[in-house]
Amino acid sequence: MDFLALIECLTSVSCIVTQTSTGLIVGALLFLVAAGLTLIFGVLRVINFSHGAFYMLGAYIALSAYRLTDSYVLATLAAGLGVGLFGLVFERFFMRRVYNADVLMQLLVCYAFILILDDAVKIIWGPEFQSMGMPEAFQSAPIIIGGGIIPVFYVYLIAAAGLIAFVLWYILSKTRIGKIVRAAAHNPTMTSALGLNTSLIYAGVFAFGGLLAGMAGGLAGPVRSMSPGMGFSILIESFIVTVIGGMGSVSGALVGALLIGLVRSFGSIGFPLFVEGTMFVAMALILILKPSGLLGKETRT
Repeated sequence: MDFLALIECLTSVSCIVTQTSTGLIVGALLFLVAAGLTLIFGVLRVINFSHGAFYMLGAYIALSAYRLTDSYVLATLAAGLGVGLFGLVFERFFMRRVYNADVLMQLLVCYAFILILDDAVKIIWGPEFQSMGMPEAFQSAPIIIGGGIIPVFYVYLIAAAGLIAFVLWYILSKTRIGKIVRAAAHNPTMTSALGLNTSLIYAGVFAFGGLLAGMAGGLAGPVRSMSPGMGFSILIESFIVTVIGGMGSVSGALVGALLIGLVRSFGSIGFPLFVEGTMFVAMALILILKPSGLLGKETRT
C-alpha cells in the first residue's frame, strides 16, 4: 500500500482530473452492464448469471462489425442489437422454463451458456487475445484540464453512457412502456389480470438487458482487449455494483457503478495490489450501513 502516493494524487489537480476521467469510463461501462442485470432482476426476479458472457459476445460482434464497416458507431449498434436478439432467444427457449425452478437450476442453465458462448467465441474468433484498436476519429490530441490528461475517446464514452442512461430513465419513468414494466415488476399477477402479456414483457426486458450488455461490450472495444472468458470479471464487478446500488434499482446501479469506477481508479494508486479487495470492502461497508443498498428498497417482513 502506498498512502503517500494517494495523498499526493489527491492534492494534485492534474492527478485528480486524470484519475477521475479514468474512473468515470470504468463506471460508465459497469453501469451499462449492471443496468441490464438489475433491470432483469427487478422485473423477472431472476439473476442472469450469464450476463457477463453477453458483454463478451457484444465485444466480439462489435469487432467483426468494425472490421466489415470501419464504423465504430455501427459496430456498437450491431453489438447491442445482436446481443439483444440473442437475449430474446435465450429467454424464450431456456430461461422461461426455469423461472419457477430452484435458483440452482437457473444457475446451471446460465453457467451452461457461459461455457457454450466461451467455446463458440474460440471457434469463431479464435482463442488468442484480440483488439479493435482506437478508431481514427478519436486519434487526436487529448484534452488537458488543470494539467490532467483526458483522451478524446474518454469524453465520447462518458457522453454515450450518459445519453443511454438518460434514455433508459426516460423510458422507465415517462413512457407507457415504462409504466407497464414497473407494474410488472411490482405486481406481475395484477398486471396479467389486467390483460397485459407478461410473457412478452419479460422477453422484452431480457432482450433490452442483453442490448445494454452488448453495447457495453462494443463501447469498450477500443480500450479493452478481447479474449474468451472476458465476461467473468465484469460480471463479478456488476454484481458488486448492483448490490451496492440496490438490487432492482437502475438509478442505484448508476451510483454504484460510478462509485466502484472511482474506487478502482484511485485505489490503483494507493492500493495497487489490493484494487479488487477495495471494491469488496466498499460493498461490505455499504451493506453494513444500509443492507438494501444505497437506493434499494427496504424489504419488510
